[in-house]
Amino acid sequence: MMRKKIFALLCIAVFCSHDMYLKMDTYFLKPNEKSKIQLFNGTFDKSENIIDRDRMIDVSLVGNGKLTKFDENQWSEKDSITLLTFKTGNEGTWVAGVSTKSRDFKMTADKFNAYLEHDGVLDMLAQRKANNTLEQDAVERYSKHVKAIFQVGEQKSDDWNTVLGYPIEFVPMQNPYDLHTGDKLQVKLLRDGQPLVNQLVYADFKAQKNGHSHNNTAEHSHDLSDESHSHSSEKEHSHANGESHSHANEKELTHENEAHQHAKTDETHSHSVDKEHAHKDADENHTHTTGQKLRTNSQGIVDVNLTNDGIWFLRTIHLVNSEEDNLTHESNWATLTFETKHSHADSEVAAHVHEDEGIPSYFFWIFSIIVIAILFFWFNRKK
Repeated sequence: MMRKKIFALLCIAVFCSHDMYLKMDTYFLKPNEKSKIQLFNGTFDKSENIIDRDRMIDVSLVGNGKLTKFDENQWSEKDSITLLTFKTGNEGTWVAGVSTKSRDFKMTADKFNAYLEHDGVLDMLAQRKANNTLEQDAVERYSKHVKAIFQVGEQKSDDWNTVLGYPIEFVPMQNPYDLHTGDKLQVKLLRDGQPLVNQLVYADFKAQKNGHSHNNTAEHSHDLSDESHSHSSEKEHSHANGESHSHANEKELTHENEAHQHAKTDETHSHSVDKEHAHKDADENHTHTTGQKLRTNSQGIVDVNLTNDGIWFLRTIHLVNSEEDNLTHESNWATLTFETKHSHADSEVAAHVHEDEGIPSYFFWIFSIIVIAILFFWFNRKK
């Protein structure tokens, strides 16, 4: 029993998959200035390898009612991150998207089951348990489709709800930049243009400096430190059974750049777009299912509680059985990123609250008047 548990942990750590995100240092940009979008392939915090241009079916930027396609010379690479350089246009809410070609990937049953658990594809894992197919190997065809929504200047526009026509795609129901920390954002998930019902979605955030929190369990302060106001940024990991734990004090997991092969097979494996990958620290277990665990309703919509200032990211993997020859499964991956800030009203309220903390200022005025009155009467009496 212990050997099976250790093997399962090794499978999760060694044969995990790569998420893909479009990221920016800030999602609030100035009009008509040179900017960069980063394409991460790995985790939200660390990109493990670059993405070849021939793997990209579509790269689009939508703003001011206009869709722009990019030339290959606008891409570059640095530190395993693929970079897209562009110039912002006029003020408005903009959308960027990247869609990749599919690839096939062969896994043994144990590795496939570990991947399902690790990446939160729990419906397929439950289906395999119910159908007694946990011992069946898998050949999965996968592709990834990612979007980012950012704000240029102050004026909003309607480009935020643009549907790029990807096989799977997140589309917000409101402009994220009309909302603030503490609000709720509704996001629709489309599969081939139709609402995807009863699909698991994970929503999480990366706190920015001086970020506010509307999480009731998180303590915060408005002192002069650069720390954010929420303990939610401590990478707490949720599991299907409701238990959670923190990896805040653990070493950061890293990936090797070289390919790896599955034991007892000649097949290489990649849930990245270009290179195979492996974890160096096989004894460290982590999961891609942190944050809010959501499920789309009958209209394909999830409600995301924007509890904190920061960069928010949604992710999902839609995995189904395949009847195609030489395949057992097909998956389409989707992510969406945007940034949330507190409203100016919240800042004003917070400022007033902190002014009122301690001894009220009017107390000093009353005390001063009383002292002056006493001194006045005392000097007059001596005269």
